[in-house]
Amino acid sequence: MNLLVLAYKSLLSRRVTAGLTITAIAFSVALLLGVEKVRTGAREGFTSTISGTDLIVGARGGRIQLLLYSVFRIGSPNTNVSWDSFETLSENPLVQWAVPLSMGDSHRGYRVVGTTGDYFDHYRYGQKTPLSLKEGNLFQDTYDAVIGADAANKLGYEIGTELELSHGIDSLGLHKHEDSPFRISGILARTGTPVDRTIHVSLEGLEAIHEGFDQDQIHHDPLSVETSEQGGSEPESVTAILVGLKSRPSALAFQQTINNYQEEPLLAIMPGVTLQELWQVLATAESALLAISVMVVLTSLLCLVAMTLAGLNERRREIAILRSVGARPSHIFLLLTIEAGLISFIGAAAGVIMLYVLMFIGQPLITARYGFFVPISAPGLKDQIIIATLILSGFLAGAVPAYRAYRYSVGDTLGGGV
Repeated sequence: MNLLVLAYKSLLSRRVTAGLTITAIAFSVALLLGVEKVRTGAREGFTSTISGTDLIVGARGGRIQLLLYSVFRIGSPNTNVSWDSFETLSENPLVQWAVPLSMGDSHRGYRVVGTTGDYFDHYRYGQKTPLSLKEGNLFQDTYDAVIGADAANKLGYEIGTELELSHGIDSLGLHKHEDSPFRISGILARTGTPVDRTIHVSLEGLEAIHEGFDQDQIHHDPLSVETSEQGGSEPESVTAILVGLKSRPSALAFQQTINNYQEEPLLAIMPGVTLQELWQVLATAESALLAISVMVVLTSLLCLVAMTLAGLNERRREIAILRSVGARPSHIFLLLTIEAGLISFIGAAAGVIMLYVLMFIGQPLITARYGFFVPISAPGLKDQIIIATLILSGFLAGAVPAYRAYRYSVGDTLGGGV
């Protein structure tokens, strides 16, 4: 205890250099644990975005591309799936339910998805958690819209707000459907998935506003009010189809059936399998971030060694006085090692505090920007191992200059201080 108090007071006497080293360690710990938190949150966010869906069907192309535009609302398909194929697929005896998704429109940069009421009955996320309404109702009229929580919050929309869709997926859109505004009938509870940033409209309403739409001439002749109340005509195609099977073991066989479909080139993917493929693509960037974080931590530990070594010459008189009053070389060794350990401990504690402050500030921004939820929870076992390893490394780093001080004799230290 005497050595611990002495080490603490010694650090206070050198508070500037010790403070800088503690700051460097704190930043490195916050970075390392932050990367781990974001990596874990991103992985969990990816894997929990969709569950309970056995297959996703779209036009033939890349598997990851189909997953990105159908689930994450990123990118667009090269072509669509015909409505006849959707009806054929949904009538298959192996299929329990099939939900069409129609994309290609947006509102102020937020994706619009045309679908049916079955979407809200069968879409699941996380541990097969169903979608739920925060307020309002699902589709009741042709021009009703159900908006995600983040989109409603960001745009400041509430029940009854009218919105105009734009043809196109960028923030400006190519053409606004000004003649047929939708009305928000419901706001979904937050899910931590891309659903929160999606505006859902009825498939009939989406077809109604595109009736007579000529993309080349930017001409739009919308349906009359009387006709639109009954919904648009049957769509010619949809973007993707979510499929739930009566028996999950039949998924592989049914996937092959769809991939070999003769009427048109289709592709069926299993969301879980393709999510793993997507994560493997991102694994390189993940490893690079982790490597950079580890290098930053090592750099801060090297700074700790350099600071202690640089201060040895200035502390020779201090060490000599301690030796003259009965301190043994082992005491000097322990003193310097404890000082390094204290710096590491305080730096690690400051880094953890810094991380949680940044997480409280950045969590809403990460969710709104990237669509995955980074949970704010107490440090887990892996985090505790990382922190303990870093503190132990601090003790070991302090052993290098401590051994050098250990070898000083009383005469050396007295002579060096003159």
